[in-house]
Amino acid sequence: MDFGSGARGWLRAGTSFLTVLTLIMIAVQYVYSMYRPDMNDPDIWWHLRNAQYLFQKHQFPRFDMFSFTVAGHPWINHEWLSEVPFYLAYRAFGLVGLKSVTFFVLDAIFLLLLYLSYQASRNFKASIAACCYSTFLATVSFGPRTILFGYVYMVILLIILQRFRQRGNAPLWAIPVLFCLWANTHGSWSLGLILFFLIAASGLVGGTWGRVESIRWTPAQLRKLILTAAASIAALFINPFGWRLVYYPFDLAFKQKLNISHVAEWVSVDFHDVRGKMVLVLLLGLLACALVRNRRWNLGEVLVLLFGIYSGLTYIRFLVLMGIVAAPVLASALDFLPRYRPLEDTPKINTAVILLMLGAMVYFWPREAKVRQSIEETYPAGVLPYLKAHPPQGNVMNFYLWGGYLGWNDPEVKVFVDSRVDIFEYAGVLKDYLDLLGVDNLQHRPDALLDKYKIQYVLFPPSDSANPLHAGGQLVYVLEHDPGWKTLYKDKVSILLERQPPAAQSSH
Repeated sequence: MDFGSGARGWLRAGTSFLTVLTLIMIAVQYVYSMYRPDMNDPDIWWHLRNAQYLFQKHQFPRFDMFSFTVAGHPWINHEWLSEVPFYLAYRAFGLVGLKSVTFFVLDAIFLLLLYLSYQASRNFKASIAACCYSTFLATVSFGPRTILFGYVYMVILLIILQRFRQRGNAPLWAIPVLFCLWANTHGSWSLGLILFFLIAASGLVGGTWGRVESIRWTPAQLRKLILTAAASIAALFINPFGWRLVYYPFDLAFKQKLNISHVAEWVSVDFHDVRGKMVLVLLLGLLACALVRNRRWNLGEVLVLLFGIYSGLTYIRFLVLMGIVAAPVLASALDFLPRYRPLEDTPKINTAVILLMLGAMVYFWPREAKVRQSIEETYPAGVLPYLKAHPPQGNVMNFYLWGGYLGWNDPEVKVFVDSRVDIFEYAGVLKDYLDLLGVDNLQHRPDALLDKYKIQYVLFPPSDSANPLHAGGQLVYVLEHDPGWKTLYKDKVSILLERQPPAAQSSH
């Protein structure tokens, strides 16, 4: 792996077969991130709106300003720092900017993971294979998502702790800085703290248990870890919202029951679909590695791996975490793959392949019109001109996934609900929304709930929508067949219904 120093060394490295393999890994992320339909995350729209407010008003929103159901309720923006790069990219490059930031952050995650895996296995080809497999698992979180920045911090944390465990020395001073940034970026810092304590705790004991071994920390190392832990916990409180931001991940875990039970990414792994089968293959491979190969396991590695597996199996949202902690282990298990042989390399052919791949990425980089077209297949872009020409004269009951999109594109519209699930669950709005999705014409009429919020309009997907992301067809069907409601607008993505005054209803 030594390519020499200076410009010649960089040239050799840049035209090596290793660079070709790295570009193949990046190309996999390119395909999955740049050509996914729509934006794969309804949160991005209110994230943009929050960042816009920050840049225009130079202050953080501390209460709800986007809805009529929880208007004025206290609310903290616990992901404010990660919203900034998305907003700046959107302001500079539009929708393509959002796609581009997503792609580059994913690149950062998996290039760092490649380094982590190589340090564990010393086999570059095995590390590439492990990272590509982890990429497939991680597609559940591909999209313009704030949690991606959290995973960048997570891999950096694991690299620092890996170096400390292997060499007894590492820049632990960077970990409190990391947690300070992480706390202001995304609530996944709590996962990082768990990983830190698992690795630290594994060195409190020394011994060998079958193939599992642990080396006790020296007193000097233990002091460094304790100081790092204390400084990291203190760093969490360096944020605009104080203890409330630090408390938020625990609030999510223990109080937001409807959120976790009804949002798709909080379901467990389904072994009947393709992603579930890939998880099963990974688990069987790790089991085979543990039983067949004569490999020594570090106790910290085992604890981190078990935590990642448990988290990923329990909630598909954390399959990215599983892929990150499993990649170094998988790379070590694949060390039978032939290692890189510099003498057999073909720099000229590699250069041609590299230029071809880079050229293809540039050529097929998505255009604004294409991204907008894909978004319009899920979000109600068609109804926006109608709403601006005919502003609603009353409260609008909107589809959950569209709340942020409507508010971003038409700030005059105050929504019923959006994907800031927490504030709507606290106020009982989310429960009422879910009850409305289960209405029928006989025993469970929607009238009481619609009256409760003085709903004058309903903006939902049509009852016959073929989009798998669209739900609520039952409510629309009931209202379409109710003489008290009239269809004002309809296309293949959305339908806008208006409640009729009693006089109009009696005439029917």
